[in-house]
Amino acid sequence: MRAMPAEEQYREESTMSIRRIGVGPRMSQAVIHGNTVYLAGQVGNPGASVTDQTKAVLAEVDRLLKEAGSDKTKILQAIIWLADMKDFAEMNAVWDAWVDPAHTPARATGEAALATPDYKVEIIITAAV
Repeated sequence: MRAMPAEEQYREESTMSIRRIGVGPRMSQAVIHGNTVYLAGQVGNPGASVTDQTKAVLAEVDRLLKEAGSDKTKILQAIIWLADMKDFAEMNAVWDAWVDPAHTPARATGEAALATPDYKVEIIITAAV
């Protein structure tokens, strides 16, 4: 394979297709670029328990990954935001039952004020397609 001049490499990269899923006026629920899918932060039902919100978020992650042509075994990174770190063990119980132990992603969990006080968990996923 011949080496391409820098300007040709840039042109090739800049024309890679971008596909969006769940497009709205402010954001898309998922964006696929190349062989990577980026999910927007997913939240559960406002006011529900941490367990129920985490289950709802992970079900939506499964749905979006499937629509993108991926699945949870191809997750590269998960960023989890909790409204209160005291909920870490409760969220982890749901995560541990869901995640494939042979394909665990890089993961970080932190505490943040979410969009409204009714949200307790938000998960952001990056996965291979």
